[in-house]
Amino acid sequence: MGNLFNLDNGFFSFMGKVWDMIVLSLIWFLCCLPIVTIGPATSALYYAIVKVIRRERGYAIREFFHSFKDNLKVGIVSTVVFLVLAWILYVDYNYAQALMKEGSKTGTILISVFNGITIIAVGILAMIYPVLSRFTLGVRGLFKTTFLMAFKHIFTTIGVIVIIAVSGLAIYIVMPAIFIVPALCCLICSFLIEKVFKKYMPEPEGTPEETGKDQWYLE
Repeated sequence: MGNLFNLDNGFFSFMGKVWDMIVLSLIWFLCCLPIVTIGPATSALYYAIVKVIRRERGYAIREFFHSFKDNLKVGIVSTVVFLVLAWILYVDYNYAQALMKEGSKTGTILISVFNGITIIAVGILAMIYPVLSRFTLGVRGLFKTTFLMAFKHIFTTIGVIVIIAVSGLAIYIVMPAIFIVPALCCLICSFLIEKVFKKYMPEPEGTPEETGKDQWYLE
């Protein structure tokens, strides 16, 4: 009976992680409301999920805002890039469709080009904020690194896109799911993404005791 009420037992540990995921999802939602902060908020959510939920290091809220602050500038700029690109593609698709209705072959060619750009953009978007959460990069380096990583590991990228799409559909069908699904989505995606990240992380120079650094991301 004593173990039943032990806060370190499996049940309480699991429920603690569930509570952290609910809190992180709520904070992520609130931090996304300015729209342009969707990037740094998503990066912070992924960082906190991997470090706190999976690696059991630190505290959920503290780690979230630590990452949010560190990646705020680059995250906002990258978000604006995607928003502008989405608007341009929307206008261009409408233009190409109008040409197609007039029987112009140019419209068909443009649609094919825009589809290719959209596929590339979606692939980068699926991976860019986890990359931002792990690597210190400027805007140009972030997009270049993510592009190379996303399409070199295309099956991982496709898997992440599917998980995100299913998560979005779940929230659309059941709106209260917004309070748990974002964190759950990051958690599931992390099992695919972390395998890729480990291939790009430098080898540890020594043990944590020797270096004085907690290299939790290498576990």
